[in-house]
Amino acid sequence: MPRRKVIIDCDPGQDDAVALFLAFAARDELDLLGVTTVAGNVPLALTQRNARMMCDIAGVADVPVHAGAAEPLELRLETAEAIHGKTGIDGVDVFEPRTPLASDDAVSFIVDTLLRSGPDSVTLVPTGPMTNIAAAIRQEPAILGSVREIVLMGGAMREGGNRSPSAEFNVLVDPHAAAIVFDCGRPVVAMGLDVTHQVLSTRERVARIQALDNPVARATAGMLGFFHRHDTEKYGSEGAPLHDPCTIAYLLAPGLFEGKLCNVTVETGSPLTRGHTAVDFWHVTDRPHNALWMHSVDADGFYELLTGRLARFG
Repeated sequence: MPRRKVIIDCDPGQDDAVALFLAFAARDELDLLGVTTVAGNVPLALTQRNARMMCDIAGVADVPVHAGAAEPLELRLETAEAIHGKTGIDGVDVFEPRTPLASDDAVSFIVDTLLRSGPDSVTLVPTGPMTNIAAAIRQEPAILGSVREIVLMGGAMREGGNRSPSAEFNVLVDPHAAAIVFDCGRPVVAMGLDVTHQVLSTRERVARIQALDNPVARATAGMLGFFHRHDTEKYGSEGAPLHDPCTIAYLLAPGLFEGKLCNVTVETGSPLTRGHTAVDFWHVTDRPHNALWMHSVDADGFYELLTGRLARFG
């Protein structure tokens, strides 16, 4: 079976970093064309460095890392150091990575790669603000013909918001970009807070990862040990939600998830609800379906997949 061609667009962030590790452990299934980075959880200078660090830790030397947008399309950048720490990946020792930064920027890489690819051949996986993807679509709409699907982390319905009362962080940071992506006309799979809040990094689950005792597992356990501090206090839960790896888990084991075709419309204007994802779950409007909205996940199966794949780095 041919490997799925994938571009991961991210803003590491501990959970983005774990998503990268999971993808790096699935090279038999995923043909990673590149990793692109965007400002989000922390500024761009840190997200691109953090992505290159994850390549080093995982021993991956053949996946290019490209730096992209330093600001949202129309708004001022909001970051999330209060959750992720000053480095974005607090919980692991920071170092200057050996993996180089590619010379071309992320948007140029996305456009050039898709223009060279066949129809419906490349899956885009944005796990941060969707600025790079939206900018590429704006620059060259013809790239959409090469997009097989977009599997994204962003949005919320029943869970409300995690950065504002009604908006999830990735969409809130650049709602104009999210609106372009949801309305691009290609298949979209949306991993919002409704599903990611079900995959909690409990102490027992993190301990099983730590027990693998390889460099990637140690880095993962260290980052999750820091990451869970904020959300366990905020939500009163047993561990922090592990948002971004849901995208890669879906590519590897879609049967872990349940979803429903819906229309998802992004609020871009109202200061009160900017970034809100209006999910027409019960089809009460005539707006066309534009996303497979994920709402349920086998959390134990998710962590079995994650732990099993991280064991491969041993």
